[in-house]
Amino acid sequence: MNIALWVVAGILAAMFLLAGVMKIVTPKERLESTIMVWAKGWTRPQLRALGAVEVLGAAGLILPRALNIVPVLTPVAAFGCAVVMIGAAIVHARMKDYKGIGMPVVLLILAAVVAVGRR
Repeated sequence: MNIALWVVAGILAAMFLLAGVMKIVTPKERLESTIMVWAKGWTRPQLRALGAVEVLGAAGLILPRALNIVPVLTPVAAFGCAVVMIGAAIVHARMKDYKGIGMPVVLLILAAVVAVGRR
């Protein structure tokens, strides 16, 4: 079970790290036009803040347990990632982008698995 939780946490952390870094470094206009149409309603500082939250969530999924420094933070980070994915699903639903809800729901489930498994 421990190995499975590490694999799930690693996949989840990679997804959150990539998405977060992309929100931080990619120009807003490029995000809006190609990758994240929902970003039109967000300001650049809001997108960067969301990206920072995602990067910190990715770090929190791996580092506390890997370094054995306050490992209780791993399920807390997983819970936080789940909350972010609930928000993402709501944003997609409000935009009537029902195809876009799939990935946030999958990541929400993975985050819930890590949160419960690591508590």
